[in-house]
Amino acid sequence: MSAKKTLRVTQIRSANNRPESQAVVLKGLGLGKLHRTRELEDTAAVRGMIAKVHHLVKVEGQGA
Repeated sequence: MSAKKTLRVTQIRSANNRPESQAVVLKGLGLGKLHRTRELEDTAAVRGMIAKVHHLVKVEGQGA
């Protein structure tokens, strides 16, 4: 039985003066304030969201 892989995502930059779509992605990831951290399941959908805001977040975890 394998454990689900997770990623630790931390917001390190503000969404101010960024396209609205990037702010929406941050909210979808459960972020929105600086230094807020979430443990997210490592799925293709989550990785795609992270790729869209990679310059605003720090990612730690399996194969990050």
